[in-house]
Amino acid sequence: MSSPSHFPALLALDIGGTSMRAALLHGGQLTRRVEARTPKPSTPDAVIAAALELAAPLAIQAAAVGVACAGAVAGGRVTATAVHTFPGWTDIALAEQLSAGFSLPCAALNDARAAAWGEYVAGAGRGASEFMFVTVSTGVGAGLVLGHQLHLAANGLDAELGFVSVPAEWTAGTAVPPLGDLGPLEFETSGTALGLQARSLNLPDARALADAAEAGNETADTVYRRSAALIAWKAADVAALLGVTRVALGGSVGLREGYLARVRESLARFPPRYQPQVTHAELGADAGLIGAGLWAGRSEQTL
Repeated sequence: MSSPSHFPALLALDIGGTSMRAALLHGGQLTRRVEARTPKPSTPDAVIAAALELAAPLAIQAAAVGVACAGAVAGGRVTATAVHTFPGWTDIALAEQLSAGFSLPCAALNDARAAAWGEYVAGAGRGASEFMFVTVSTGVGAGLVLGHQLHLAANGLDAELGFVSVPAEWTAGTAVPPLGDLGPLEFETSGTALGLQARSLNLPDARALADAAEAGNETADTVYRRSAALIAWKAADVAALLGVTRVALGGSVGLREGYLARVRESLARFPPRYQPQVTHAELGADAGLIGAGLWAGRSEQTL
């Protein structure tokens, strides 16, 4: 493997609903970070103009740019899955427009897929040929590495773990006898869902609910354990379907020690061959940035 000093600098961008971040990635290390609020309303023209302005001082030192963005991303084009957050984002040529604006080659990934690639190359996924990254935060997102390759579906809806169906308890679903009401996993397990459930228990937010559960509050713990059990169930499903042997949890909920412990406890109820190793993600909030940069420069790296 080449030494880090031989790698070109890569520009990494992470576009989120609240903020956008940019940094240079050099030899696997992030340097010269900048950050700005995502413009509101977050229309394509406004967001792309803001991203170009934010990262322009860094782009002059870069050989390529990688961008992580929420939504369905395929062929460098983005369609929002949360239209209230990114209005007007339907088949937007994000990579093409950033490439033209920076005069650099540009590669785009969904943010969870970028984080999965970052964790696979430089974090908790190292050495695993079949790996899944799952973020449990405002929503639930995931990315898959299969056979050492990042899984990318042509329609951009690969590894949308947050929208697989589970029995619904806190939200109204559709009656499907004999299963009863079903709802998206994200609506039952995410930090947003835990926050709604917390308020029904007179707790202010998801963090307070998790704190109470980890302190021994049985009612809060029942809610907390259900979220962890549903994540464990879907990790077991993916292990059975795709042979995934390692799962890394990220996000504000997923990175809690108590949450990881409860996921592991629930997973232990499944047959051993359906129990992937579950651990915490190692790169934290930088996973998407690092993954986007590494994806843009993957032809320069020896993986």
